[in-house]
Amino acid sequence: MATLQQIAFHAGCSLATVSRVLKGEGPVSEEMVRRVRRAAAELGYRTSSSGGGPSLRNRPVVGVLVPSVVNPVFAASLAGIQHRMQAAKHGVLIAQSNYDPASEARAVAALLEQRPTGLILTLCNAETSEALSAALPPTVLLNNRPVPRFPAAVTVDNYRAGYEIARHMLDHRHRHILFVSGYFASSDRARLRYEGYCAAMKEVGHASLPAIEIPFVDGYEHLDLSSAMERHRPTAIIASNDLLAVGVVAALRREGLAVPGDVSVAGFDGIAIGRLMNPPLATMAMPDGDMGVAAAAMLLDIAENASGYRHLCLDHRLYPGGTVRMAS
Repeated sequence: MATLQQIAFHAGCSLATVSRVLKGEGPVSEEMVRRVRRAAAELGYRTSSSGGGPSLRNRPVVGVLVPSVVNPVFAASLAGIQHRMQAAKHGVLIAQSNYDPASEARAVAALLEQRPTGLILTLCNAETSEALSAALPPTVLLNNRPVPRFPAAVTVDNYRAGYEIARHMLDHRHRHILFVSGYFASSDRARLRYEGYCAAMKEVGHASLPAIEIPFVDGYEHLDLSSAMERHRPTAIIASNDLLAVGVVAALRREGLAVPGDVSVAGFDGIAIGRLMNPPLATMAMPDGDMGVAAAAMLLDIAENASGYRHLCLDHRLYPGGTVRMAS
């Protein structure tokens, strides 16, 4: 059985330092935190879930927080994380926030009770999240831009993706383009995509419309666009993700409107359900599975090899689909 003394010797520090790092209490430099956690991982040290003191688990674990485990985007990222961690003989503990910023800190606290080697976090807003105020093990942000305290991140350029999908609409002669989104407070990705749309509209001298914000969890199925269609009369709608875009298409059809005959629609993510629609959904496809693999590899490198923090930005690409047509 690995002991705190063995970890201290392996990390080249005092027993008190090891205790502070593993308990997440007291002042310890980030370099020393990495060294101690790397030593603990190499020696297989974990605290007992029953509270009976230190013991060996069968394998180390990492904690992962996502907004939703049923959204295909995060399911793909989780599959990538689990695939990489399985190869490294690490278990994966999963928590979800349900797109609720207030739930994030509690979810992360629950993960920390299991003494993970490190964390992979997708937050509603990394710049304001209370979850990042705690003493955390090595942490990689997934889908969020890096912040000064946590500069390790795997992202796509959501602002650029929003700009490019808006340009795609503009290139099809659409001028009245509506943006429908989950609440920006629940997703900085959605907010960045909207800001990119606004920039594209401004660039060509057209006014951007205020975003219609709805709940991420239960706002898709019964989406009502009747008042927005009457007020703005858009010829095209951009949804902040593909699941919402499917909801937009259904809402338009309830209004007796055809897609793309009457209104063009596009989304983000490139999930399979969009390709199965008739016609297939126009979308900005994101490498969700690859992002999960990259985040897992980065976390292992930081936690076990004391490597430096870095920001990896993966490419997105346009999938034209069939739901965008040339405006008359």
